[in-house]
Amino acid sequence: MNRRDFIRGAAAAGLALRFGPRAFAIPPSATTGSLSPAPLPVLAAVEGESPAAITREAIALLGGMGRFVGKGDKVVIKPNIGWDRTPEMAACTNPEVVRTLVELVLDAGAKTAVVIDNTTNQAKRCYVRSGIQEAVTQAGGDMIFMDDYRVKKMALKGEWLKEWEILLDVVEADKIINVPIAKHHSLCRLTLGMKNWLGATGGARNQFHQSLDKTMVDLAAFFRPQLTVLDAYRILVRNGPQGGRISDTELKRTVIAGTDPVAVDAMGASLFPVEPRELPYLALARERGLGEFDLGKVRLEKRKI
Repeated sequence: MNRRDFIRGAAAAGLALRFGPRAFAIPPSATTGSLSPAPLPVLAAVEGESPAAITREAIALLGGMGRFVGKGDKVVIKPNIGWDRTPEMAACTNPEVVRTLVELVLDAGAKTAVVIDNTTNQAKRCYVRSGIQEAVTQAGGDMIFMDDYRVKKMALKGEWLKEWEILLDVVEADKIINVPIAKHHSLCRLTLGMKNWLGATGGARNQFHQSLDKTMVDLAAFFRPQLTVLDAYRILVRNGPQGGRISDTELKRTVIAGTDPVAVDAMGASLFPVEPRELPYLALARERGLGEFDLGKVRLEKRKI
């Protein structure tokens, strides 16, 4: 049974669609014992000097990678590798963040950790220049290039996107981890977690710009990752989404991870002079039951290391 069939089956059984397969990812220790443990945070934000260390700490605060990944799982990690830019330009996800997630996934017992993105610039150059290909290879993961054989038109049943070409590697994975980078975007102000799903599609993606907010929400509702890890170590604050100058970036030395993709994006917006209510797609996503953008209503753990 692939991941999509599993979700549909779970829905038919009356399980909460908002959490999808996460409903099955509760660690055994959380269900045993005479005392009820404190609930795990929905959102973790960690600041520190090392991208690897803050990524590990954020995942630990959420309960550890074993909460999300099981033995033998095929896991797809979906970073933003869209641009032919070095890490200092903050156009692609930090390679150390990706490397750390690959290591954590494999340490949790996953069979494979596959990293893939449908890039905007030439894929081989993006994979190499971003530093992500080398990082993934060193960590024991698999880098895969998109091609026509890996894409299939699928029914999305969204509010705006009824069907579209989707990367099969992503949709057929047992578990999905979304790993965007926080950036300015000329069309939708910011590109965070939900915008990152455009890189899991094929076809004429320029058509998405006709209704970008609705597109992002439809894709987020379709993919429903187990975990979103927002790289905000160095963010792009101008001339996004590809930038091109170090002066367009700012060091925030932060990683935000969470099980609520709406809350992750809302907290990511706080790194810019943008209120969550100013991003229309967040309200649409909340209406669709994908999460909460009012951070006062979300269990949040912050830490500086």
